Amino acid sequence: MRVAGAVCLVTGASAGIGAATAARLARSGARVLLAGRDAVRLGALADRIGGIPIVADLGRDGAAGLLAEQALARTGRVDVLVNNAGVGWAGDFAAMPPVDIAQLVAVNLTAPLTLTRLLLPAMRERGRGHAVMVSSIAGCVGVAREAAYAATKAGLNGFCDSLRDELAGTGVGVSVVVPGVVDTEFFARRGVPYQRTRPRPIPPERVAAAVVAAVERDRAWVYAPSWMRLPARVHGAFPGVFRWFAARATGE
Repeated sequence: MRVAGAVCLVTGASAGIGAATAARLARSGARVLLAGRDAVRLGALADRIGGIPIVADLGRDGAAGLLAEQALARTGRVDVLVNNAGVGWAGDFAAMPPVDIAQLVAVNLTAPLTLTRLLLPAMRERGRGHAVMVSSIAGCVGVAREAAYAATKAGLNGFCDSLRDELAGTGVGVSVVVPGVVDTEFFARRGVPYQRTRPRPIPPERVAAAVVAAVERDRAWVYAPSWMRLPARVHGAFPGVFRWFAARATGE
């Protein structure tokens, strides 16, 4: 579907991929609702791109429902939902505090499912709409010391594949955008910096371009960078071979 003229809701729009995606959508002619936790950053971005800020912490109970209500109250409809908000955690899973597991699942998985469920019926009724889930390569291949994070992203992947089949022929599209390593504040916020030399982080604008392409071309899966589809496919077809190479690449 065309982005120009569409009403788009982007979660996690305070910074990083979300902010870059909101800006890209606005440049493409969309009316953009910006959802995030940082009111100051949201306001500055809204002023810059002409968006509508909505402060929302999707880790809180009932926040996804309230966000859907506020978005519809502001614009009357949502044509494109970009579920981008996410939090990370790195470390030994056995040492992960239960409160952090609950937060990760709430923001990364429960909130996207809830928002999609609330906004989907009107899209189906109009015969027009698109839902995008910003996943991660971790959800496709797994990453050591990021077990809970990878699990939430793998959940999004399975949700999208199932929902896409369910919505076939309705005019509503579903896409998964799979970023690799992205140059954002994500790693600093999770408390563990990115320390590998490869792959090199890409700018969030490349992921934003992938999101818009997914919507306008109705693509089921989009990888950013595009070569990320190779390890995902090798892992899916030959998991043993993938693990053998991965262990040698990381020295484990």
